[in-house]
Amino acid sequence: MRLLSWFLGRLVREGTLTVIGPDGRAETFGGEPGHQVTVRIHDPRFDWRLLKGAELMVPEAYMDGSLTFEKGNLRELIALYNTNLERRGASQVETAFERVVRVTHRFIDHNTPQRARRNAAAHYDMGNELYRLFLDEDMQYSCAYFPTGEETLEQAQLAKKRHIAAKLLLAPGQRVLDIGCGWGGMALYLAQVADVEVLGVTLSERQLEVARARARAAGLADRVTFELMDYRDVRGQFDRIVSVGMMEHVGIGQLGPYFANVLQRLTPDGVALIHSIVRKEPPGLTSTFTRKYIFPGGYIPALSETMVAVERARLWLLDCEIWRRHYGLTIGHWYDRFAANRDKAKAMHDETFCRMWEVYLAGAEGAFLTGPMAVMQLQLGRQRDAVPLTRDYLAEQTGRLRARERREAGSKSGPHGGRHGGPHGEPHGGPHGGPDAGHDKAPSIEPAK
Repeated sequence: MRLLSWFLGRLVREGTLTVIGPDGRAETFGGEPGHQVTVRIHDPRFDWRLLKGAELMVPEAYMDGSLTFEKGNLRELIALYNTNLERRGASQVETAFERVVRVTHRFIDHNTPQRARRNAAAHYDMGNELYRLFLDEDMQYSCAYFPTGEETLEQAQLAKKRHIAAKLLLAPGQRVLDIGCGWGGMALYLAQVADVEVLGVTLSERQLEVARARARAAGLADRVTFELMDYRDVRGQFDRIVSVGMMEHVGIGQLGPYFANVLQRLTPDGVALIHSIVRKEPPGLTSTFTRKYIFPGGYIPALSETMVAVERARLWLLDCEIWRRHYGLTIGHWYDRFAANRDKAKAMHDETFCRMWEVYLAGAEGAFLTGPMAVMQLQLGRQRDAVPLTRDYLAEQTGRLRARERREAGSKSGPHGGRHGGPHGEPHGGPHGGPDAGHDKAPSIEPAK
């Protein structure tokens, strides 16, 4: 265990990590106030496996059972690791190596339309039932918005959709393009609360089936169309473009074409809202675990390289908002829901898959709570005056959307409206009740069943 001891001795300062080796001997690292974690290593070859890199080796050891916990858990281990990694920083050698590897991957991971479809299928076509185990009822597989931090997952996802709709400044009859529409929740929400026409595109056949069925069930099929289509194949222009959680799948080296396409698809006075994960550090690499097991072809850009692509596309950056902890809170809900349904997930797949998914969710949660990741919302346009001069309009737009949500929910829950309440099961009041009761009740769109 010499290699592991050397690595941890250089890394761990904050918190305490105790490692019990295959021979039963224990070694403790760190000691400053922080997380207290004890792991047991069962594989005598663990040192050699470390040569793969800790970001791949440790998850694989947890997946195959050669790393178990005596004290603490996976989430605490990740928090301890992230905190100390942030404190130590990257060495010059590590930084230089990462640059070389990144240039190599720019060519290896060139995300052609064919490869993009295969990559999407690898993650999103595993079966809708898996995602129903941990997502909200609307199947929002992206960062929710927690204005107070006390919202339920359903309330926070509704708040996210409302916040995005407010920034889009929607008007009846406008044409909207939803790039990476998922299971259709955002497109259906926009059509219902703003009377717009929406084209949603996805590369997942499973998502497409659900989205189309939901549009029919909600009576919105005449205004919301879903297609199995690469965003690069879309034609025509749109008054509004929304893209939530899609830019992470564009691929390394593809930000320029992506934003050039946004420019081409926007009408002269159009507005685009791009919601994506972003790293606070300089351009880096997707973790080896994520590339191998979760999102092949995915890449989370730095804010700096994103803005270079926006500038080269000659788009106006009308506004930029950074959500720092919101995705960590979102994924914390997902982790808890997955844990509550773990037996069902195991019946669908197996124990190794469940452990892999736990690593994915715990690692993603940690990346936003103790690591270098955040979420950005870029509001873009072809003209500098595509939106008002100040952000004051957001409060008015949000109020209008809440009022429309109440009307839509009320029309469905009245004496002739069928079932009571929206599909999300939110309470009639907000997280604290009070005079704004009802503001978090969703319009009654058929949930993703």
